[in-house]
Amino acid sequence: MNGQMTIGKKMKRHWQLYLVMLPPLAYILIFKYVPMLGAQIAFKHYNLVKGIWGSPWAGFVHFKNFIGSFYFARLMLNTIGLSLYQILAGLLPPIVLAVSLNYATRMRFGKTVQMVTYMPYFISTVLLVSIMFQVLSINGIVNKALVALTGHPIHFLGDPRWFKTVYVFSGLWQQTGYNAIIYLAALAGISEEMHEAAIVDGASIWKRIWYVDIPGILPTAIILLIMSTAHILDVGFEKVYLLQNSMNMESSDIIATYVYRVGLVSMQYSYSTAIGLLKSVISLILLTIVNKISARLTETSLW
Repeated sequence: MNGQMTIGKKMKRHWQLYLVMLPPLAYILIFKYVPMLGAQIAFKHYNLVKGIWGSPWAGFVHFKNFIGSFYFARLMLNTIGLSLYQILAGLLPPIVLAVSLNYATRMRFGKTVQMVTYMPYFISTVLLVSIMFQVLSINGIVNKALVALTGHPIHFLGDPRWFKTVYVFSGLWQQTGYNAIIYLAALAGISEEMHEAAIVDGASIWKRIWYVDIPGILPTAIILLIMSTAHILDVGFEKVYLLQNSMNMESSDIIATYVYRVGLVSMQYSYSTAIGLLKSVISLILLTIVNKISARLTETSLW
């Protein structure tokens, strides 16, 4: 009223936009919110026969059992350590690659480098691990070179000290090109007038990178860093599980693989659900804290 359209009239007028919005909304409701009803088994002694609603309540017993378990400290240290290693190691390579490609004078050379660095992202995890087994095994090409140079091979896939490095740097090889695209888009959004002014002032390429490009992509880097903290306890299960063996278990055992063992293998559904729910709560708290810190220090935040 008073010249303002009602919600019904707005929906009728722009029904095409609401129709486009329905599929993602339905996806979120069906696959994100509806399964949350099953999270209540974390607080129950779940019984397959009685079902979710008929199983007796257990309170916070499963949470206490996990926190007090023998594996808790090792799982948390391995998961957080691997995630932080991955975040820190993956911070600069995509930025360096994006800035380098942005200043590439030959278009064909830049496109070729971008394609070569981008292609590994499409390799499946199983194929990537297979390549790693071929390259890093005792009889692989890397150890043959090491034996020729030093006389001693390194058991990359069996030594717990090497697991995190192998995991992280194989991920860098696979994802750096893909992550650089985000920074290339941010660099494309920087005003050309700023570069022209810097050139007029006699700034070299290095000074233009430091005083124009880096400040321009810094908000993007901060947002990506904030979002990565939400997954600090959510290290990818597939590659860790495929690389895991009895020799490197001390370093490779993370929350995701432990949940798989106790949930699907041992069928302790309530216990494994409690672990997953606790992981989600901790991740949400970390995300909120980092977002607030970023908002105060850099004035850049998710909300």
